[in-house]
Amino acid sequence: MPAGEFCHPSPPPPPPGSEVEEEWVWAQIKAEARVDADAEPALASYLYSTILSHSSLERSLSFHLGNKLCCSTLLSTLLYDLFLNIFSNDATLRSATVADLRAARFRDPACVSFSHCLLNYKGFLACQAHRVAHKLWTQSRKPLALALQSRISDVFAVDIHPAAKIGKGILFDHATGVVVGETAVIGNNVSILHHVTLGGTGKFGGDRHPKIGDGVLIGAAATILGNVKIGEWAKIGAGSVVLIDVPPRTTAVGNPARLVGGKAQPTKHEENPGESMDHTSFISDWSDYII
Repeated sequence: MPAGEFCHPSPPPPPPGSEVEEEWVWAQIKAEARVDADAEPALASYLYSTILSHSSLERSLSFHLGNKLCCSTLLSTLLYDLFLNIFSNDATLRSATVADLRAARFRDPACVSFSHCLLNYKGFLACQAHRVAHKLWTQSRKPLALALQSRISDVFAVDIHPAAKIGKGILFDHATGVVVGETAVIGNNVSILHHVTLGGTGKFGGDRHPKIGDGVLIGAAATILGNVKIGEWAKIGAGSVVLIDVPPRTTAVGNPARLVGGKAQPTKHEENPGESMDHTSFISDWSDYII
């Protein structure tokens, strides 16, 4: 099947953050699930129990996360009640979930539908589970938050400390091997690929992890260490190792990372890379780039 052929058409979405956005996304998810259930009877029962039998997005997501993350000591019913209670009572978390769904659907050409993201995108699921773990952490329910972090790491291969702060409109693309440290902060509309590390530089405590600005794109296997700031709309090339601040709207590549265009007058871009997902525009600045 040609790339992109299997894709659920969607009517124009409402403006991000609008009052009807959550209802619109949930209606899309249910419509997509009905089409998929008719097209693939083998999945009909799964789609009904996970999506179609639920009255809201938070109920469907809570049920799905509970089943994904349950184990002999954390039962699915316990997790369902935990997730549902937190999502139902925090409109900010629900808004972030919707923004994350939109991020995957509209930034990743492999994401064929909202329902596909909800059911199958482990980066999205890990991020939503982290949001609950972070809420527990802020409520001083730290043992449960850490237990949930451990399950997220076991199931999704994504390790985010529950104290880490994450904005909305986040895309963890592929997500395998992502590590985010305790004092890290990730802004809004950020896209992070697999095997990215936002880590510390040693065993000392305190504020020791990166601060990622809005609209940043971090390429696969990039490593950012220490309490450094990545400015808004910056771009970190795949495989780069970043140990110092990166100015806004610039591109850092290499090991150790260097600014494209030079430190004195780095090349600056006008687009939001966290949303455009453009990993290679800086190559035009390398006149001697040869394979």
